Amino acid sequence: MLLREEIRTWHRPLLLLAALNVATLVLSIGGLVFDDRILIGDPIWQKPFKFSVSIAIYAVTLAWMISLLQKGKRVAWWMGLVTSVMLAVEMVVIVGQTIRGVPSHFNNTPGLDSLLFDVMAYAIIVLWVSNVVVAIVLLRQRVVDAPMMWAIRLGMVIALAGMAVAFFMPPPTPEQLELLRNDIDPAMIGGHSVGVADGGPGMPITGWSTVGGDLRIPHFVGIHAMQVLPLLVLFLRRRFEAEQIRTRLVLIGGIFYAGLLGLVLWQALRGQSLIAPDSLTLGVLGVLVVGSAGAWASAVRSKGKALV
Repeated sequence: MLLREEIRTWHRPLLLLAALNVATLVLSIGGLVFDDRILIGDPIWQKPFKFSVSIAIYAVTLAWMISLLQKGKRVAWWMGLVTSVMLAVEMVVIVGQTIRGVPSHFNNTPGLDSLLFDVMAYAIIVLWVSNVVVAIVLLRQRVVDAPMMWAIRLGMVIALAGMAVAFFMPPPTPEQLELLRNDIDPAMIGGHSVGVADGGPGMPITGWSTVGGDLRIPHFVGIHAMQVLPLLVLFLRRRFEAEQIRTRLVLIGGIFYAGLLGLVLWQALRGQSLIAPDSLTLGVLGVLVVGSAGAWASAVRSKGKALV
């Protein structure tokens, strides 16, 4: 009952966006079951399915974060509204293009298709800027206890970095550049794969490339820091009573997560599949894990002052 009353104070446009994405999720599941069309190597309804899940979770998280604010709440509310509209536009385009049977992203076909992709591209830029404003408002005040506040701050900053990975995707690939040099207008401009063409062998559900780099991986990892770090706080509350220890562990977790984002981005840009890391990638991962584990063990034993 208390949770229900609290949810009523959350950002309503973002909650409405989440509800709409639950509806598109149901539609996408139906499409995956009954529509056997394939688009660029994946079931055609896979993209709206993934976007529906991700946007719904993101919208609920941001709605909660904005509700915590004491100062700057009006500014954050309007930025939340802008975010809701931009993501709604993106989902309308994705679902509409799926129904039409054509790509929504990177579509350079003259006319409606290229126009819709341009609309999505500008929407993402506006969305990113609005999230920067919300992040600044959140960074300037303490609205919850220190562990959760650090989780929110770090989660927002890492999420902004994850969103910015999308800016690596629109530039033409080397193959597309070659076509442009020969005065041939390619049907697709940009892509999420590195070293291979989009639409090749991919992992189940995510579709992430198993043979080359895939920028969707750091994009996903970064954005969902907003959920992972607050969930870490809830986990720590059940195991450590001292707030200063929980605060340090959240900071360590945030640094580890930021390092992981940097690692998977570096791996993708090198054209390397997530499931086929080379010795250099594994070495860096090992250093990251061992260093974080050592810092975690030291923090658990510490009795120092809280970090605020």
